Amino acid sequence: MRGFGNALKRFFMNKNTITILGVIVIVGLLYFGYTSQINTQVKPVRVPVAAQEIQPRTLITENMIEYVEMPAAAVTKKVVTASRLIVGKYANYNTVIPEGSMFFSNVLVTADEMPDSAFVDIKEGDIPYQFSVNMETTYGNSIVPGNKVDIYMKAIDDSGKVMVGKLLENVEVLSVKDANGRHVFENTTENRTPAYFIFGVNNEIHLLLRKAEYLYSYAVELFPVPHGGTVEAVGETKVSTQYLKDFINANTVNLPNEIDNNITPGA
Repeated sequence: MRGFGNALKRFFMNKNTITILGVIVIVGLLYFGYTSQINTQVKPVRVPVAAQEIQPRTLITENMIEYVEMPAAAVTKKVVTASRLIVGKYANYNTVIPEGSMFFSNVLVTADEMPDSAFVDIKEGDIPYQFSVNMETTYGNSIVPGNKVDIYMKAIDDSGKVMVGKLLENVEVLSVKDANGRHVFENTTENRTPAYFIFGVNNEIHLLLRKAEYLYSYAVELFPVPHGGTVEAVGETKVSTQYLKDFINANTVNLPNEIDNNITPGA
């Protein structure tokens, strides 16, 4: 018995034995740690998802939410896991939440936080301008936010001739709205008719456009053309941008300390 004890003592005091045992312990710890981590990552978590496609600016209600189980690894910090933090919020103006999608914190806003996308991208110092359009002048509703357009002007001069020319060039359309002020392209389930373009211009151009609107006796018509396009002017007088600006300014009066609406037609 004493011999066995001595042999066992020598076995554990052997450096090779200690090394092997140490390796076995480390491998065991790594295995159990890795297994525990994997089990944690794949353990199902109950998460709210969209029960239907949710359009931008839509108030989210309880019946729009259902629950599914997903691996914990798929649920990131931006995923909202409590329905109480979803119901009563709105889908952001630039977001369609697909059916079956999880709800992410960056696409949920309150009514007070909801921006109007028409004004989000207006440059500092520019003024928003609402430009009247219709299905025909938008080329069958084919001009979308982000497109560049040129603004042409058609009018009858003092001699009775029709003149056509480019008034503005390379204007970015920030938003397309219908007659009710709704964004035409934000809802994929409705066919909305374009009524206005929203774009930003500096004060000088803003006043010029306002003046042109009031030149009724010259039959002024402003219309958009996709940037890079041209307007046929067969049988008409095609004029330059500067000529049109001079024509507008010559036939309007700038009042002292005027505001945008205090522009008097001179004709």
